[in-house]
Amino acid sequence: MRLPLRSFCTFRSLYSQTQTTNAHRRGLSGVAMRLVQFHRHGDGRGIRVGVEQGEGLGVVDLKEFDPSMPSTMRELLELGDKGLECAQRALSSGQCVLERSQIQLLSPVLAPEKVVCVGMNYRDHCLEQNAPIPKEPIIFSKFASAITGPYDDIILPSESQEVDWEVELAFVIGRRGKHIQEKDALSYVAGFTVANDVSARDWQMKRNGKQWLLGKTFDSFCPLGPALVTTDSVKDPHNLGVRCLVNGDTVQSSNTDQMIFKTEALVAWVSKFVTLSPGDIFLTGTPPGVGVFRKPPVFLKRGDVVECQIDQLGSIINKVV
Repeated sequence: MRLPLRSFCTFRSLYSQTQTTNAHRRGLSGVAMRLVQFHRHGDGRGIRVGVEQGEGLGVVDLKEFDPSMPSTMRELLELGDKGLECAQRALSSGQCVLERSQIQLLSPVLAPEKVVCVGMNYRDHCLEQNAPIPKEPIIFSKFASAITGPYDDIILPSESQEVDWEVELAFVIGRRGKHIQEKDALSYVAGFTVANDVSARDWQMKRNGKQWLLGKTFDSFCPLGPALVTTDSVKDPHNLGVRCLVNGDTVQSSNTDQMIFKTEALVAWVSKFVTLSPGDIFLTGTPPGVGVFRKPPVFLKRGDVVECQIDQLGSIINKVV
């Protein structure tokens, strides 16, 4: 059947609009990868960006594969699809591979413009403390100086005697946006990672006017990693098992299906107030099982080992010193 010319032009216009909309919603490259930042032992080249061949496997050095590529994750994300497509080519090449013994993994993102945190965002965590379900996201922040690597130490500050654990799903913004609609929000997310929102409860709940910032932002209070797992690698970020272990004992065990405000809602909400930029980090809240609400309360001490695990993303392991 031949369409009249006018009908054909209308059809072609609608098809083009649909394709553009779908591409916009898909966002960054649409490729499944595990991106990392690392130091290479024994050389002075500083921070590098790589692509894991698989969880716990070798890492492709992106800059060695293509010297035009940047050395940090934030700069890579600022390149948009161009950077991620190069990372995919590097991974497919099988070249420039480093063994894990040759590198030290760093946080997937360092020096972000923002670290956005969400409080009281798990239904079961609200029930744990007999708190009402929030009607809108409760937003606070950490300073970027709190960020540390997936296997680095958590430093107990002398100013606090009540340091606590909080396993959290984190996500990283991949492109700049303001007033983002929920239906488009995932296209602004580069990927997901594991976080520990380490918290000094005495400073969070009792001191400094009960403002949360100081209790959340001591140095080393934001372990992240081990990789930035791109959005297309995660089938459903809101159906992932989440666990925290202290000295091998499970203290938190839940699922991201308990999140009150999902990733899309958080992106839309926060972007009403601030422009989101590539590399911005969101910590999405913690499930029940934190130390402060145990009877009696339990807090971290020197020598403890904290492991935070999220299905499909991996685990971070940090010793308390």
